[in-house]
Amino acid sequence: MENFAAIDFETANGARSSVCSVGVVVVRHGEITDTFYSLIQPEPNYYSRFCTQVHGLTRKDTDCAPVFSQVWAQVAPLIEGLPLVAHNKAFDESCLKAVFRVYQMDYPDYDFYDTLGPSRRAFPWAENHQLHTVASLCGYDLKQHHHALADAEACAWIAREIL
Repeated sequence: MENFAAIDFETANGARSSVCSVGVVVVRHGEITDTFYSLIQPEPNYYSRFCTQVHGLTRKDTDCAPVFSQVWAQVAPLIEGLPLVAHNKAFDESCLKAVFRVYQMDYPDYDFYDTLGPSRRAFPWAENHQLHTVASLCGYDLKQHHHALADAEACAWIAREIL
């Protein structure tokens, strides 16, 4: 793919609507042209121990953060007209749809592509197909796994290589 926006969400708890950070990497003509990262005040606004252990974020980090609708007002113009790509799109797409519902926003039916399935076909011999593993196989060193922007950048790298 040459033109797309890679996206990654982190969640505060088991609710898909509880996005607490988003990372977006815009790729045009095969080159990264823009990036965006923001903390988000999650809905519902509590953190599970498990999620905090994964990404390190706590309520203290997001208590003064904007709500999703404010953040998306900044993201929407960046990704306009582009398909979205995620590693395990089932998770990220469901988060996006859930938070749109919570904020009673009209979901624009984004074209959403996945790098997970294609990574299984491209690297059937890989020990696993987790983001950091696949990124490494594509030549990208993911240093801050579970930071939304770092994960989106890794996804963009993978998408340029195998989609």
